[in-house]
Amino acid sequence: MTTKIEQSIETARKLVADDKGLLAMDESNPTCNKRFAKYGIPQTVEARRAYRELIITTPGLNQCISGVILYDETIRQQKKSGTPFIRVIEQAEIVPGIKVDIGAKSLAGHPGEKITEGLDGLRDRLKEYFDMGARFAKWRAVITPGDGIPSRACIAANAQALARYAALCQEAGVTPVVEPEVLMEGDHTLARCGELTEELLRAVFIELHAQGVTLEGMILKANMVLPGLACPQQEDVDKVAEATVKCLMRAVPAAVPGVAFLSGGQSCELASARLNAMNIRSKGTRPWPLAFSFARAIQQPALEIWKGEDSEVAAAQDALLHRAMCNRAARRGEYTPAMEETFVTQHA
Repeated sequence: MTTKIEQSIETARKLVADDKGLLAMDESNPTCNKRFAKYGIPQTVEARRAYRELIITTPGLNQCISGVILYDETIRQQKKSGTPFIRVIEQAEIVPGIKVDIGAKSLAGHPGEKITEGLDGLRDRLKEYFDMGARFAKWRAVITPGDGIPSRACIAANAQALARYAALCQEAGVTPVVEPEVLMEGDHTLARCGELTEELLRAVFIELHAQGVTLEGMILKANMVLPGLACPQQEDVDKVAEATVKCLMRAVPAAVPGVAFLSGGQSCELASARLNAMNIRSKGTRPWPLAFSFARAIQQPALEIWKGEDSEVAAAQDALLHRAMCNRAARRGEYTPAMEETFVTQHA
């Protein structure tokens, strides 16, 4: 009989196998509504359901995507025909996952800093999600670079929460995706982001060890090492790749089955190009695969095409699959800008 830990290890391996990656479609309702409003899409339950049906029914998605991260509303929804989303995902041989944190709130006594909440009642929620079919979960902690921040208290509090979440996941047979994110907002340099990311990752793995988390049964979802969006010095793709891999090599244990990068507001093309450069530069020198767990960097072109119109579903799905294929190519170190030009030409 397979133990809960063995289940989490098996799922972790599936999630990073065959040069595939994760598709994050776990936006909260307020976040999803904000994006819909930009394109004049109704901010309704039905519009969100229709959009998520568009995503999970994209033909061929399982060629590039190993798992999808859902939101609580989404995991309970159905296709218009009545088939539960969770069944559609399973039938496509994609692993269903679920976001389980309830968001970042202000950290008491530390202005400008956040702590992610959601541990209360998590054991019971994980059991419910597992019974529904979810086999992995996600928890995001956000660290804001700024004047005098992050504090050690903020890093320590978020690292411990991530570790406690991960331990509860493995107890339930669910693979934890552990997501400590240094945000891109700000004017910090590439070097500063590297220092902060390394400090954060070291703190997280110390807490994971303390909480008894089996590293082989988790996935690290990490930010790339990037200069802040307001930094005047925006480094090229190769420098970002070098800094990111160097940071990970220093801070991430070899036992971790895989690192899946978040896109964090990068453009679709840049996220793919940076992932590609990392996989080329570090091939044969790192102990874990470098994959992707993108949301906007896969979804954005599809959303811009769809805009809530049934007539645009097929075109939007083509754009979604194209982005997923670009990122699978980037995992192999085979992504080129020509892939973008070819797609545009074919769909002009």
